[in-house]
Amino acid sequence: MTYISVHSSIRTEIKKFLQLAIPLASAQVAQSLTGFFDTIMMGRLGAETLAAGGLASLTFLALLNIAGGVVMGVSPLIAEAYGAGNKTRIEKLARQGFWLVLLLTIPIMFAIAYLDSIMLQLGQAETTVTLANTYLDIILWGFFPALSFAMLRGVVSGLSHARPVMFIVIIGTIFNIIGNYVLGFGKLGFPRLELAGLALASVLALWGMFLALLIYILKHPQLRTYRIIQELHQLKPGILADLVRIGLPIGIFSALEIGLFTIVTYLMGALGTEMLAAHQIVFQTIVVIFMIPLGMSYATTVRVGQWLGQQNLEGIKRAGYLSIAMGFMFAILVTIAMLLFPQAIVSLYLDINDPANTQVITLALPMLTIATVAQIPDVIQKITYGALQGIQDTRTPMLLSIPAFWGIGLTSGYILGFPLGWGGTGLWLGHSLGMAIAAILFLIRFHHQITYRKKFN
Repeated sequence: MTYISVHSSIRTEIKKFLQLAIPLASAQVAQSLTGFFDTIMMGRLGAETLAAGGLASLTFLALLNIAGGVVMGVSPLIAEAYGAGNKTRIEKLARQGFWLVLLLTIPIMFAIAYLDSIMLQLGQAETTVTLANTYLDIILWGFFPALSFAMLRGVVSGLSHARPVMFIVIIGTIFNIIGNYVLGFGKLGFPRLELAGLALASVLALWGMFLALLIYILKHPQLRTYRIIQELHQLKPGILADLVRIGLPIGIFSALEIGLFTIVTYLMGALGTEMLAAHQIVFQTIVVIFMIPLGMSYATTVRVGQWLGQQNLEGIKRAGYLSIAMGFMFAILVTIAMLLFPQAIVSLYLDINDPANTQVITLALPMLTIATVAQIPDVIQKITYGALQGIQDTRTPMLLSIPAFWGIGLTSGYILGFPLGWGGTGLWLGHSLGMAIAAILFLIRFHHQITYRKKFN
């Protein structure tokens, strides 16, 4: 291959990657802004509401993302089928995706309904649990549409139709934010529902986004040729098993990753309401920023998966490494910007001139610095994991994440935070170390997979 053709291939790959990554990342950022504005509004309702609402929101999102990881098996499988030109398999995968959503939703909704007793056993204050439960009892009704939307997003992304996801999510997010303000604070003649209002607005937005994407698929001239709701009543155990085979390790990986965040949050709560509020500020900020590399990761999975369907090893390698490189450059730029303006970030959540917030701000600033720098390895591990998903290598990365996230990340964080007395800063340091180890392990794994497949190609 000549230099010119290599250069042209790289440019083409970057273009196709960005055509997927920009709308998917934009959709993720828009969706995360709901939580961002929720957190701001919770802060305006008081530190106690911020702590309880943040805990409830994180718990719901943790369960949603774990289940979403399982249904993510749809994306690489559909991308592979699309690359191979297998229309019938695409239809079967999408239909069984709905069955998978239903089978996951029912038990998880029951679990959410009884989370209050678990929170109390984990050492959270009774007032915090009471407020959190108010939010959870309503938001659980948004679980099915949220998970269905995630599944359909995987379908349209695998078919290289990511743009509608961006527009639907942006509109849904705007509706959610306005609804949060109106119902949470009692505007336009509506009663002041506070946390309950925030949850209700989110449920309405989740249903709206799911129905909008489903209607789009059914009406689009190209997408409607994939008859995803015909014969929907037929359960296909073989296809469902394929989805579970790829998706279950992704779900377990998500559980390990999000579980680390969740346990750290509960440990923050054990250190006091101020520490939990400070952590919520840092966590929510990082979540919003991280949505961009997460969208890039989804795009990486699709591009690598499509090359896999064409049995093109060089395309797989090029798509994977270019995605990782672009993620790294993004992380460097964002880290520099955030390190320059830490107080401005904290001021988005709390009035930094109010003496009542001094303790929370003092606790938040050092944690924000650590979390900012830790974005770099975290972005690399996430995008590399997306490349591994694209080649349907999900079991080994799941196993590698156990020692990285829990063996090193949680253990070191607990030691630094409690026995050594570093508090929230120590917990964030340990978490960051776990992510860095995961990034190294995933890079080694992807390189090994490319080398191995090249030998037998």
